[in-house]
Amino acid sequence: MGKTIAQKIIASHLLSGEMIKGTEVGLRIDQTLTQDATGTMAYLEFEAMGIPRVKTELSVAYIDHNTLQSGFENADDHRFIQSAAKKFGLRFSRPGNGICHQVHLERFGIPGKTLIGSDSHTPTGGGLGMLAFGAGGLDVAVAMGGGAYYIVMPKMTRINLHGRLGAWVSAKDVILEVLRLMSVKGGVGKIIEYGGEGVKTLSVPERATITNMGAELGATTSVFPSDEITYEFMKAQGREADWCEIKADDDAEYDEIIDIDLSALKPAAACPHSPDNVKSIEEIGSIKIDQVCVGSCTNSSFTDMLKVAHILKGRTVADNVSLTVTPGSKQVYNMLAECGALADMIAAGARVLECTCGPCIGMGQSPVSAGVSLRTFNRNFLGRSGTKDAQVYLVSPETAAASAIAGVLTDPRTLGNMPAFTLPDSCLVNDNMIIMPADEKESETLSTVKGPNIKECPIGEPIPADIVCNCVLKVGDNITTDHIMPAGAKILPYRSNIPHLSQFCFAVCDESFAERAKKAGKGIIVGGENYGQGSSREHAALVPLYLGIKAVISKSFARIHADNLVNAGIIPLVFDNPADYDLIEQDSELRLDGIRAAIENGTDPVLTVGGRNIVLHAKLSERQREILLAGGLLRKTGSGK
Repeated sequence: MGKTIAQKIIASHLLSGEMIKGTEVGLRIDQTLTQDATGTMAYLEFEAMGIPRVKTELSVAYIDHNTLQSGFENADDHRFIQSAAKKFGLRFSRPGNGICHQVHLERFGIPGKTLIGSDSHTPTGGGLGMLAFGAGGLDVAVAMGGGAYYIVMPKMTRINLHGRLGAWVSAKDVILEVLRLMSVKGGVGKIIEYGGEGVKTLSVPERATITNMGAELGATTSVFPSDEITYEFMKAQGREADWCEIKADDDAEYDEIIDIDLSALKPAAACPHSPDNVKSIEEIGSIKIDQVCVGSCTNSSFTDMLKVAHILKGRTVADNVSLTVTPGSKQVYNMLAECGALADMIAAGARVLECTCGPCIGMGQSPVSAGVSLRTFNRNFLGRSGTKDAQVYLVSPETAAASAIAGVLTDPRTLGNMPAFTLPDSCLVNDNMIIMPADEKESETLSTVKGPNIKECPIGEPIPADIVCNCVLKVGDNITTDHIMPAGAKILPYRSNIPHLSQFCFAVCDESFAERAKKAGKGIIVGGENYGQGSSREHAALVPLYLGIKAVISKSFARIHADNLVNAGIIPLVFDNPADYDLIEQDSELRLDGIRAAIENGTDPVLTVGGRNIVLHAKLSERQREILLAGGLLRKTGSGK
């Protein structure tokens, strides 16, 4: 039997386990990346391991999230990350050089390589034919130290793309259609692989838009073949020597096959407050809008920006609309300036922001109260924009620009003929904002630099024989990491200060949670389906750990968050019968008698509540059981106290 693209890359990087669906495999990791919202903790963890230098082929520390410096906290984090990169052997991408996924695609990604990043949108690299995974910071730290990265061997889903996109219909509309078909939990336990003759009609940046938002499916990762289109992209970056062809075998078998006719797609939007709440622009209608934001790791490529500039040229942004444009990298920014497209956007009234994540993570540009904001981003979770009652729609750059001019949600197909937008044969390459690390001899003399806001990482405790405590919080389905540990300009500066950060935990759901959890001393959280979807931020596990959370019981978990809970030393448990969720109330006393023995022996734990016994499952590998018994990954490796 032939192999899929993903199976080929997994097979060539397999360190432990067998490629049997549902079993754990350990992979050799070639490259890692971090960003500054998660990087500080990752490098504190790497430093705690006592390993003098990274052992990967390439590791890059990016500064792209916390760039609003209204106090010393973000600047101190950046200084620490830069000092850690220099000492430990990483390249350092300075503030302003660009969004990690866009820059990595341009300058560092290599087909057939493995990549993990402490950001859930790391699968963007799949647009180049990489096997790229979002992961928690501790998993990235372990990989930098030469350790394996573990996943449960996924099912393989093939999405065949047929035909060609119509005028003003874009790659964003493709992934929105996939989300409409599969939902935000439809990709759980799967790798999404794209094929069909329609693939040849998509550029690498378009493919990267699609793999980027595979994270919103809950997929393990997404990947495109590496072909002549990939070669031309890498040649334009002066990196054609790194190219290799990767494609699925003709007789490869898939667990699921989905066919999409590109020519039948229409401009679409994900409506509030979920990326899978997808409708066509025609269905939604001409609603009045207040804000348009173009950019993010999903849609900030050079061709995305050229389309926006073309639509804006000679026009003026509507009176009722605030328009921001964020180029994804310094390369994109420079090329826009050189070709005149930047001037066209500025003349139309666009506010050009620095090359960072910015509004996508609530770092500035929050909408007006109850405002309607169109964003070319990847997530529209409640409150993520910084305005809790905002109505955020996810759209393509074409729809965004057309709507910014009209002042209402507008189908870009009304713009008439669409010119061809193609990548140049040669891109402007200037890596002067990448700082190289010290050599091994010099690194021995260097120290990391920590500011007063940088606190130690909390360390878990070995599982006790029994756990008896209250349900300190009960939540519903599709709880995101933004619910658990919000982002935004007011909160992100404290990502390296877990004690201070803890006061914001679950504030979106229950503002009293942090205070109640501290008062209780220990507790259990109960959730519904797809608990922990969204970002890879390990803070959504570390902060509950700090607040005394011993276990989370849910109907199902998102992959990365479940891994992060285990690494922190919090037990993720799943209801055998999802209906048992209804038997638990907030503040119910919960008993997990014999929980240590159950984890140790791999048996089903039993929860006692109100005199009734509820069977749970601990869906853990032997390695994960050992981690939990030890009190978390840092304690197991000997790095914890």
